[in-house]
Amino acid sequence: MAMLAAPFTALADATVPYFERSFVLAADAKCRLFDPALTTALTASAWQARGAAARAGATDVALAETAERARTSAARTPCADPQLAMVKGRVSDAFDGWSRIAKMTFPGGRAAWTADRSAFSSPTWRLMQTTQVGASPVTFGYVEGGAERQTLKAVVSFVGQSRPYAARVTMRDVERAPHPYMTSPGVAAMPPEAMRRAFFAAGNLPADKGLLQPEKTQGDAWIFPADTADALSKLDPREPFAVDFLFSDGSIARATFEAGDFAAGRAFIAMGSL
Repeated sequence: MAMLAAPFTALADATVPYFERSFVLAADAKCRLFDPALTTALTASAWQARGAAARAGATDVALAETAERARTSAARTPCADPQLAMVKGRVSDAFDGWSRIAKMTFPGGRAAWTADRSAFSSPTWRLMQTTQVGASPVTFGYVEGGAERQTLKAVVSFVGQSRPYAARVTMRDVERAPHPYMTSPGVAAMPPEAMRRAFFAAGNLPADKGLLQPEKTQGDAWIFPADTADALSKLDPREPFAVDFLFSDGSIARATFEAGDFAAGRAFIAMGSL
């Protein structure tokens, strides 16, 4: 069985890298092959491989079957198997340096997630994607630094005096709609209203200057509950989600993002600061 030779190997069969990483993770869970830092790095890589396979056209069913085959194969492989020992060595070599990378970009079909594990004395973006609503820039992702623990936020710098009274993250409800709402091959859209779910911000406060876009001097930071990230991680990487800002006149300003490799970026920053 050919296992990982290096992170992010490009193979003809889009599900092969995902199978390989899933196999190694399952074998690690069974045999304790790696230290926690390397396991976390592998987890990030597995999520990225899953996203790449989905963007290449692999269905949810095919990906679930791939993961199950990997787990079954790992369950049947003895921990003392010489091939597994060889795999352990190759994976350790490949991911040891990768786990010490501070910054990484996770590209998507239409937008990218940017991750930064560097240590900062003030709040900064750990994982972020930027878009805009009208002329107003909006950044969404994880913030950490200084006294602030890792928090999921949306930071917006609205043009003009009007300000929203609430904000929510809107996405597909995977329980009501188990598959992404594909409008054409490789292109997903927000599903009908009845198949969506929303997570409302717990509050807002003035954004730290380090979270603003370079040309902005002020903005508002909306704080979202932790389970928002869990739900985002379950989305297909090709589909959008939105941050909606609700105004007292009944209008809604919608900032649209791409799910992309959010789960991979989340696992990457889980390795901790450098």
